[in-house]
This record gives sequence, structure tokens and C-alpha cells, in this order.
Amino acid sequence: MTKYVINDKCVFCDTCITVCPSGAIVKGYPLYYIDQDKCQQCGECYEVCSRGAIDLIEEE
Repeated sequence: MTKYVINDKCVFCDTCITVCPSGAIVKGYPLYYIDQDKCQQCGECYEVCSRGAIDLIEEE
């Protein structure tokens, strides 16, 4: 299983929030996070993040 997670390079620019088709990215403290129950694994957030603040994690 793969999942996307937001790391500490996030600068809270909201770009990922605007492209997420499922509304899975949530403003949290201290970081935004991706609600894995809503995430469709489309990768739009990963592709649009210019800071490299979203990681793709491979899990077994």
C-alpha cells in the first residue's frame, strides 16, 4: 500500500489543498496532514508541491 504524507518542509502555501480532488488535506498544527481515509492516491498534491513537502511512502 502506498500513502502520501506531508513532511516538515511544508510552508503552508495551500497549493496542495486547492488541487486535492477529495479534500483529504487538512490544516493541522504544526503541519498540514493528509486524511488517509479520504485520500484517493491520485498524486496531485505530490506533483504540485514545489517544496518537496509531500512524501510517497510504500507500506507492506
